[in-house]
Amino acid sequence: ADGELVQYHYGLKDLVTILFYIFIAIILHAVVQEYALDKINRRLHLSKVKHSKFNESGQLVAFHFTSVIWCLYVVVTEGYISNPRSLWENYPHVYLPYQVKFFYLCQLAYWLHALPELYFQKVRKEEIPRQLRCIALYLLHIAGAYLLNLTRLGLILLLLQYLAEFFFHMARLVYFTDENNEKLFNVWAVVFVVTRLFTLTLYILVIGFGLPRVESQALDPERGNFFSFLFNNILFRMSVLLLVCLFQASVMWRFIHFQLRRWREYWNEQSSRKRAAAAAAGTRQQTKLLKRDSGYHENGVVKAENGTSPRTKKLKSP
Repeated sequence: ADGELVQYHYGLKDLVTILFYIFIAIILHAVVQEYALDKINRRLHLSKVKHSKFNESGQLVAFHFTSVIWCLYVVVTEGYISNPRSLWENYPHVYLPYQVKFFYLCQLAYWLHALPELYFQKVRKEEIPRQLRCIALYLLHIAGAYLLNLTRLGLILLLLQYLAEFFFHMARLVYFTDENNEKLFNVWAVVFVVTRLFTLTLYILVIGFGLPRVESQALDPERGNFFSFLFNNILFRMSVLLLVCLFQASVMWRFIHFQLRRWREYWNEQSSRKRAAAAAAGTRQQTKLLKRDSGYHENGVVKAENGTSPRTKKLKSP
């Protein structure tokens, strides 16, 4: 009523809130599975392997689409995109607006709910390590940004990551419905490269130029200042940037390796189809030549090309 802006800090009560939204996420997961994915699976008649991957991509498409829209709304309304300096100005960002805090709590709840879903969805044993690594990485980055007061930077990075992941899982869904349609994978490849470049640029901007200019450079855990005094040291700053660049380079290398393997499989498939078509055409040509040489059958009688019988006619005696 008096126009004051209420802001929030993290604390132990967040654990209760996260636990509540874990149950909400489990219920929403079951609703999407029951009323959308299961109905589509009955029509497609997928194998067990494709069925599991289809369910995984379907759930992540719904989550990433919702998260991209929500995150984009938050960063636009809070002015983080229009004013990039806000990503490091007045660090540490201890007090959060309601929508920023609520977004982080929901993100933590979703990725924590993915752990029991591995049991509920009866995920294959060989798929569990990969999914556990993915869940652990998301929890590490989201919780790290939330607890270390880097929430503004974390929002932009999550927006870029979720955008690329949305196109990837959407491309997988389209591929499962029509294996000849891989156009969306090309769109994902472009989006992936662009988001990696933006991510690397953002790291260099914030770590290399932003945080070293923060006024408060002293270590102060009570005020949430964990990093600015470290980034004032140029050796530490360059080491962190080098690690970030090496990590992004490894991600790009895996991406390029994946694309080369996919293109190699595509061209091998196309060449095999051409060879099969050429062999079929050659077989048809040989069949036509054999028919021309031996004549063709009509009403049980072998006739030549001009319609006459290949047998010599006997002259009747007068």
